[in-house]
Amino acid sequence: MTSTNGNGAALRKAGLFYLVFVMFSYTTGGPFGLEDMVTTSGPGLTLIYLLALPFFWCIPVSLVSAELTTAMPVEGGFYRWTRAAFGDFWGFLAGWWNWSASFLLGGAYAVLFTDYLVYYFPGITGWKHYLVSLALIAAITWINVRGIQMVGQVATGLEIFIFVPVATMIVMGLFRWHHNPFVPLIPPHQPTFKIFGVGLALGLWLYSGYEQLSTVAEEVENPQRAYPRALALVVPLSIAAYFLPTLAGLASAGNWRQWHTGFFSDAAKLIGGPWLGTWMTLAAMVGNVALLNSTVLTTTRMPFAMAEDGYLSSALTHKHSRYGTPWLAIVVSAAIYALLAWQSLAQLISVYIWLRSATTVLTVLSAWKLRHTRADMPRAFVIPGGQMGLVYVVVAPVVMAMVALLGSDRFALAGGTIALVLGPLVYRMVASRSS
Repeated sequence: MTSTNGNGAALRKAGLFYLVFVMFSYTTGGPFGLEDMVTTSGPGLTLIYLLALPFFWCIPVSLVSAELTTAMPVEGGFYRWTRAAFGDFWGFLAGWWNWSASFLLGGAYAVLFTDYLVYYFPGITGWKHYLVSLALIAAITWINVRGIQMVGQVATGLEIFIFVPVATMIVMGLFRWHHNPFVPLIPPHQPTFKIFGVGLALGLWLYSGYEQLSTVAEEVENPQRAYPRALALVVPLSIAAYFLPTLAGLASAGNWRQWHTGFFSDAAKLIGGPWLGTWMTLAAMVGNVALLNSTVLTTTRMPFAMAEDGYLSSALTHKHSRYGTPWLAIVVSAAIYALLAWQSLAQLISVYIWLRSATTVLTVLSAWKLRHTRADMPRAFVIPGGQMGLVYVVVAPVVMAMVALLGSDRFALAGGTIALVLGPLVYRMVASRSS
């Protein structure tokens, strides 16, 4: 389906099918990245985290996103919900924190892709490594300039490619069940913080992002109907995508002390042989492409919406004459990712989770505020459970965010605090410039 935007360009909108794959691609992508949770928190606690955390984090956030998207299906999504609920200052912070958080991970996904590529082509080092990362960012930028339907088509193809080897490993692993996957519950002789805090932070990262696709609401066919349906499909699919491969890997391959980044490839090799290990490595590599693809889509609408509201340069509101996409906001964001494409994912997640937790808390609090101040807004979907349901979707994520942030290590504490404080400082600069 196409529609015409303000400058006369035809914008091809995404239907429910592509929305599901883009949403899954952004929030999950595959099981890759959770392996370190097994060694730090223990196999038993990891499996419990993967099953329990959604009820305190992504499920409440999904319910909030479903209600507010049906009430306010606008470009910029949760940024504009926060602004409508709490005013310009908090709205700006929601947008700025989200956009700056994307800087931490956007380039890292390109780096991880190239790291996997080095396994097959050892000569890709130094400037060649950086050049491959830049080429990937450029290709994904071009896809995103073409619009959400193209992004959805690419996401669908990538996720199907990832799904087949992961499903193969799950089936073969469950048939080769030799170990109790819940033993030990926690690793012996480890500090309490490392067991519970690090695993919790990783879990929140894994289950984050369910409000993010609200930023492209105007590019989706019938968002009031499509968003709640997409969330209802993606959340259980994401839980299964994390839990089942981990269960199968621990039950068949065991070796929980060796679970580090990339171990799913080793587990697949132990379960099915070298062919499955190679297939899983390719899937992990493709997973980073899928994450980068959907990250560019969801985060680049933020500077566009903020520019429309006068917080950033009006140049960022320019739309492509043919595709109707905010091409300059996409290109500027991609350029920043490219500048940071020499970084690794190592400690970035711990700082990223501070920014993501802050925007998530503002999102759920906006649902509370708007339910009372804008009760007249039509809502095609309403958070179930009445007042108690509303309390649940607000309190659970706020408590989880506080626990995760209080358990941060020194690097995350310093980096996260600096990242959050930069938001008010930038707002004061913007406000003084416009006054």
